[in-house]
Amino acid sequence: MSWSVTGGLAGLGLSLGALLVVAHVQARRRPDFAGRVLRHLTDLPELGGGRVPAGASAGRRLLGLLAAGIGDVLGGATSVRRRLERADLDLSVAEFRVQQAIWGLVALCGFGALTVLVALRSPSRVVPMVVLTLVAGALGVLLRENRLTAQVRAHEGEVLAELPALAELLALAVAAGEGPVAALDRVVGRSRGALSRELARVLAAMRTGTPVSTAFDDYAARTGLPVVARFASGLAVAVERGTPLAEVLHAQAADVREAQRRALIESGGRREIAMMVPVVFLVLPTTVMFAFWPGLVGLRLVTP
Repeated sequence: MSWSVTGGLAGLGLSLGALLVVAHVQARRRPDFAGRVLRHLTDLPELGGGRVPAGASAGRRLLGLLAAGIGDVLGGATSVRRRLERADLDLSVAEFRVQQAIWGLVALCGFGALTVLVALRSPSRVVPMVVLTLVAGALGVLLRENRLTAQVRAHEGEVLAELPALAELLALAVAAGEGPVAALDRVVGRSRGALSRELARVLAAMRTGTPVSTAFDDYAARTGLPVVARFASGLAVAVERGTPLAEVLHAQAADVREAQRRALIESGGRREIAMMVPVVFLVLPTTVMFAFWPGLVGLRLVTP
């Protein structure tokens, strides 16, 4: 290994180490009084637009400018806010844009170090590597948004898996004579999971004075799953009109289990077709080759 490659690798390791140290120090540093107060004033227009306070450091200013630029280029703040709520992430749109900027900078720095190493060995390939570095930075930004979509799917999958059991527990508590709020409090206090956290928000809204039907209607509008929306809407209607809540909950649990059974059957059918791919393109050609190869070799030996 040449000295240039060794120096490049050493510089890359030093840069990554310095980046990790700076990130750790920034995470451990306690914000000042103004920062602790201003983070709760989300209704001010200058705080929602991604601006950085005047007393912020250079790194925070750079991240704020990059986050604002990403927001202006990509747009879709309403869609991002909606997906953050569906994924149960305690992030604002501005904080998510900052994370996108960090992902883009990490990809840019990584490919930038690779560009330096390539330029030391072959200077003629600098321009393609610079273009590749810029593309990598853009892909890093988009990868964070793709990761958000994956987090939404994972959270909704956990909610669906937990819904039948919680519905049955609520039905048992209501059938035992407890009211909707008391039954919800008992179930949420004794369960852990994605749906439990969502129902804890609903319970907190009820305790602050929100009517039961309104709290469940808000959750039905916030969730992205039709099954969960029907579950919340059914609870709201049952509480508002006085229909038997236990029967509604049992029916909701049965509907969710039936939907999960259909989804499992459909997934099994797709997996069965996917399992035929290695059989057709790998196992079958290998079997045919082993069957015909001895005969082909024999014909070559017999042929004068």
